[in-house]
Order: sequence, then C-alpha cells, then structure tokens
Amino acid sequence: MKKRKRVFIWGGIVVILLVAFAVPRTGLFRLNGKDKPDAAASSPKAGPGGQGASVLPVNAIIARPSYISNGIHAAGTLLANEEVDLVSKVSGKVTGIFFSEGSRVKKGQLLVKIYDEDLQAELKRSQIQEKLMSEKLERQRVLLSKDAVSRESFDQLQTDYNVIVADINLLNVKIGETEVRAPFDGVVGFRYVSEGSFVQPSVKIAHLIDYSELKLEFAIPEKYVPQQLMGSKVSFTTEGYSETFMAHVYAIDYNVDQETRTIGLRAKYDNPGMKLVPGMFASVTLITEEKNDAIQVPTEAVVPDMNEKRIWLVHGSKAVLVPIAAGSRNERYVEVLSGINPGDTVIISGLMQLRPNMTVSPTITE
Repeated sequence: MKKRKRVFIWGGIVVILLVAFAVPRTGLFRLNGKDKPDAAASSPKAGPGGQGASVLPVNAIIARPSYISNGIHAAGTLLANEEVDLVSKVSGKVTGIFFSEGSRVKKGQLLVKIYDEDLQAELKRSQIQEKLMSEKLERQRVLLSKDAVSRESFDQLQTDYNVIVADINLLNVKIGETEVRAPFDGVVGFRYVSEGSFVQPSVKIAHLIDYSELKLEFAIPEKYVPQQLMGSKVSFTTEGYSETFMAHVYAIDYNVDQETRTIGLRAKYDNPGMKLVPGMFASVTLITEEKNDAIQVPTEAVVPDMNEKRIWLVHGSKAVLVPIAAGSRNERYVEVLSGINPGDTVIISGLMQLRPNMTVSPTITE
C-alpha cells in the first residue's frame, strides 16, 4: 500500500513539471498581444555588413600648411630694461614726499626733498655778496680804462668775484643733492621712508623700475657658439599667458660658464601694455629653423606601426591607412614631411575601430 502511494506521488510531480514546462511555449495564456516578443529583439542583429552599422562616425581635420619653428630650448628670466634703488646723496630729514606708491613718474621728476634751509641761507648770502662785488668790479673796470687804478688791484677784485660765483655754484650743487629725482621714466614701487624720517645715503627710499621694454636672459650649451646667434629670433612663454611672445637676441656673453658649460644671451622684448613683469620665468626657444608651409597633425592621429608611422585618411567615404614620414613634434602636434597633402581629411578619433576601406562619416573639427 505504501509502495503504491509513493509511486503515485512521484508520478504527480513529474506531470506537474511537464505541464509547467510546456504551457508557456504553447501561447495559451497570451492576452491581447501583451506577451508578444519584442520586435527589436526578434529582428536579426545588424552585423558589420548591415545597413547603418558599417558607417563609423569619426572626428577629422583638414590638413593645412602652418607656421612652425625649431630651435634650442632653454629656461630664462625676464629682466627690467632699467631699475634702481632710490637713495639720497646726503644725510638729513625728509621734508617732502612727492610720489605715490605704484605710480608712473617721468625722468627728472622730484620725488623726495631733504632739509636744506641752512644751504638756502648760505646761498642767499653769497648771492648778495656776488651782486655787490659785481657792481664794484664794473666801477673798477671803468677806472682801469682811465688808468685810475692799477692792474693788480683790478685782478685781485676779479679773483674775489670769481670765488663768490664758485661758492654760489657749489651751494646750488649741494642744494640739488637734497632733491631725489627720477633718473628715468618708470614705475616707482613701495616707499620705505616717511616725511620727517632721517635718511642717510645707505637708506633705501624706494625702487624705480622701467619695464616698458624687457630683457630676456637665458643660457645655451657652448656647442652652439659657432652658430650665428646675434639677432636671432627667440620665442618664449610664461605662466599665466597662453600666447607665445617673440624677442630678438641683442647681446651675447661669450665667456663660457665653467660649471654649466653654457654661454649667456639676452634678447629684447617690447612689452606693450606692460602685461609681463620683471622676474617672471620664461620657457625659451632660440629659433634655428622656420617653416611657413609645414603640415601638422595632432599627436593622437598618428598610429605607430613597427618601424613606421601611419595615419588614417578619408578618401571618398572610405578610411584609408597611409604611411607618413614624421618630422619635429611637440606635446600637441607632429609635423608630417610626406604622406599627405594640403586639403586631405585626417581622422583623429575612433582609430581603434577603423578597418581599411570601412565607410566613415567624418565630422570636421578645427
């Protein structure tokens, strides 16, 4: 009895499993078409040769002639055209300050005045003496013409007069030394004295700088001494500015530094708007070669292949892999010496998916 019951139970389990497996495949429980298979899933997958999947969208550029330069790379520093620490020639109390910090001043402009009242008093006395002596000398000149005085007396009076004139000139020089004036046009920096301060020739009053024109100082290895360096073009970049600036070599120090084995050069740069300032670091290239018709492509467009380099071009609507001869390069571009022509369309994206003669849809970028 128990054995029959066990067989019945196992037979029922098998029937239930068969029904559960077979019913969904018959479609008996589909309602209103909601359980119909997805049309997209049931459609045949587009293969490499299917319509649409074989067209690969890519980014591309048009190869055009451009300017490039090659040269000697170095690190440099921008220097002011002129700069000086303003100091007083004499010791004394500051009685006047006639400039504002950071202001532009003209050559000869009075900046600081030192106490000079004692010298002014001496000057006034000497000027009075000079006037009296001048009148007396004129009278003696008339008497000398009439032989009323001796030549010796007249010469002594002339000498006394000349001494007074010399004293006046000396006092004017001393008074001039109590005035601190701008030696050239420029921008005055911070001041380090106040009105009433006692200054000496060793005390710095302010710093005056002219950077309307800048000097670019840098050094290159001694092996370049035989080259024509004077007047060479120099390109340089600085922090904070994306543009490249141009200068010209105007001075060379041919005394080779024995520690670094380099020679020093200075280039002059007109500083319009004075946006560059002295002391800035500069990444310098002393230009030795220039090309106005070079073709450059982005570095990501070049495909290394064994001992050669290749790039993908668009011919018609097909991708074609061509070998090139590469020249100079930088962090962004590679010069192409041969292999492409101006006007060719160079593919710069999707290179890993490309195959020869694959149909592509290029989007031209600048």
